[in-house]
Amino acid sequence: MAQIPRERASDAKMDSKALYREEIYTDRKVGTIRTLIPVKSDGSPDATRKTIYAGEAQILTNAGPLPINFEIDANSLADAAEKFADVAKEAIERTVRELQELRRQAASSIVVPQGGMGGMGGLGPGGGKIQIP
Repeated sequence: MAQIPRERASDAKMDSKALYREEIYTDRKVGTIRTLIPVKSDGSPDATRKTIYAGEAQILTNAGPLPINFEIDANSLADAAEKFADVAKEAIERTVRELQELRRQAASSIVVPQGGMGGMGGLGPGGGKIQIP
């Protein structure tokens, strides 16, 4: 479900031309496929738009399970189920690469003393205290 920031809650207007009915399918082992079926504002099917298939899987991390969401380019639920494993594998590999990059960036971040870099090597008033970002 989409999260709406509190300051924008009064602007939360749904687009009646972009509505979908959601159906959820799972094998209770590997993951979930969400089928988003386009509908008109009266709830009837909208044949002018394509059905969207979205997969969800989880990977275990040191911080606990991490949900991985991905779109599956499919023409039917059976097609989406067939493609699930390959698309999930790509999404998981991409997520692992992104996590590794975030770790690398965190490990190589520059620590600047509180007083800044100018003057006496950054040891001016309030300087010399190392802060971890």
